[in-house]
Amino acid sequence: MPARPKCLAAPLRAAMIALGILGCTIGGLQAQSAFYRASSAEISGSPGSLIREEIRTGAPAGATAHRVLYRSTDPDGKPIAVSGIVIVPRGSPPPAGWPIVAWAHPTTGLVSRCAPSLAIFLFQQIAGSRALLERGYAIAATDYPGLGTPGPHPYLVGDSEARAVIDSVRVARSFPGLENSSRFAVWGHSQGGQAALFTGMIAKSYAPELQLLGIAAAAPATDLATLMTDDLNTSGGRNLTAMTAWSWARFYGAPIDSIIAPAAIPIVDQLAEQCIEGMFDIFIREKISGPLEKVFLTVGNPATIEPWRSLLARNTPRALPSELPVFLAQGTKDDLVRPDVTRAYMGELCHAGSHVKMLMMPRVSHGFAGYRGADAAITWIVDRFLQRPAPNDC
Repeated sequence: MPARPKCLAAPLRAAMIALGILGCTIGGLQAQSAFYRASSAEISGSPGSLIREEIRTGAPAGATAHRVLYRSTDPDGKPIAVSGIVIVPRGSPPPAGWPIVAWAHPTTGLVSRCAPSLAIFLFQQIAGSRALLERGYAIAATDYPGLGTPGPHPYLVGDSEARAVIDSVRVARSFPGLENSSRFAVWGHSQGGQAALFTGMIAKSYAPELQLLGIAAAAPATDLATLMTDDLNTSGGRNLTAMTAWSWARFYGAPIDSIIAPAAIPIVDQLAEQCIEGMFDIFIREKISGPLEKVFLTVGNPATIEPWRSLLARNTPRALPSELPVFLAQGTKDDLVRPDVTRAYMGELCHAGSHVKMLMMPRVSHGFAGYRGADAAITWIVDRFLQRPAPNDC
């Protein structure tokens, strides 16, 4: 696992670490380029096919990283372009090709320049990347739609995230040593945990040529109605609600003024333009969101009115096919995705017949759940590829 960069002092990072974005600051963004823009003619093609690629330097463990632009679809089936990174291990691949782990990233922002593939310290953001590459696993890391590519990003829209994750696995098969790879696992944190679970919900129908072996999720965003209401007394919770409302107003056409006070809308708009990458970004975001503590929502619970109620339900992960094993990691000090919410989702999975391994991490907060859970998650993922019996804490 790559060494993490120096963390922020506790008072400054406290508000934003709750968003599950990053446990530490990890540097700024590179300049966006024409690489991420695709014409209608370029977008036309089969989901998961490659539009273009370029080498991205700095991959750990002697691996080769490719920045990719690939074809995918939105939840309505419309062709779109999505960007990301494919990392190929060093050495000669096995006969069946390098096994693939799809990484689903936590929150980085809402606008196109907030793509992880633009981040200077990209590889440190992928929890457990060095360990995976050293053990011979390729990594497919999507940016999600609207990050890198023209936005806005459909934030916490599960089906959108999952299609991008699955098509990142498809595009990985364009590279030497991966042509024969059809088996994959997915590993994600926070927003990425939600993406991983939605990947499990649609993988079989969306990509029948691929075989999903298991899902690992750290502090996943499951009960969105709870996330939108229980955390409004924290800066991180207000930021999450603001980001969701802003994104869904644009993606779904949901009326933002039905839940957000008029005086708060300019603040929400400002927050939407901020990426979450480094110390200065966190400081600026904290200052911008301060007034939301006094003026924010016009309703006590957005889940009580339409269309927000239906949208929150649509994007809350449901039980998975029982044959898919699941690994969940949860910190006991998480005040954004609370431990009892993750335990409740585990109960749904168990009731549906899933084999679930639950790792409870004492004194771990939301922002560190991916990093602290990575070693155990990778061990669990390796066992899925080795076809060992899945552990079950149900």
